[in-house]
Amino acid sequence: MQKYGLLGYPLGHSFSKTYFNQKFEAEKIDAQYVNFEIPNIKEIKNVLKENPELNGLNVTIPYKEQVIPYLDELDEDARLIGAVNVIKFTKGLFGKKLKGYNSDIIGFKQSIDPLLNETHRKALILGTGGASKAVFQGLKQLGVGATLVSRKPKEFCITYDEITPKTMEQYTVIVNTTPLGMFPNVNSCPDIPYDLLTPNHLLYDLLYNPDETLFMKKGKEKGAVVKNGLEMLLLQAFAAWEIWQK
Repeated sequence: MQKYGLLGYPLGHSFSKTYFNQKFEAEKIDAQYVNFEIPNIKEIKNVLKENPELNGLNVTIPYKEQVIPYLDELDEDARLIGAVNVIKFTKGLFGKKLKGYNSDIIGFKQSIDPLLNETHRKALILGTGGASKAVFQGLKQLGVGATLVSRKPKEFCITYDEITPKTMEQYTVIVNTTPLGMFPNVNSCPDIPYDLLTPNHLLYDLLYNPDETLFMKKGKEKGAVVKNGLEMLLLQAFAAWEIWQK
């Protein structure tokens, strides 16, 4: 039996375990998917030692960046992003080799691409966590320049206070990579000037619970195109499976 799993902490709300085990059952694949809830990334060594039959892992918060020193190799996208959410196990001369990939970028690109048009040349990425790096790289590959927005002053970022009417006019794609608005805190949203949104704007939220966040609702009221992160989530899981199988 093949074995796959998810590395992260905490993992109470994990989508991957349910998704993959249902997939294995439906497609009669002799495999199982388990959660490895480890409070410290160093424990990855125990996970690998105690599960020699592992074929691949997904990696989630807070280990997408911390896991990199434990890998033998990185795919080009993962190297550029500096974050890994898929690990493929291959046989090396001295045991297993671990290669890191980033399927978030694949899921994001495939999901947002059909919504982009020639007016979408610049994007604001709200948040500076691991997901923002995949979004930044994905937009760049789609020909959209992006600027990150942070609550506190940071290098290569602007703050929410620095978003001007001119910024809103030029940056017609806005991607939320923060947890603001996620269940149960559904009445919160990123602090941007929503009154300056127009039907030319595209608001993309990486969150998918609730399926329409306050960020999206406020965009919709101004005629903007809105989308949540559910399709991205499914596409990145599908991409992970393809990486493990190729």
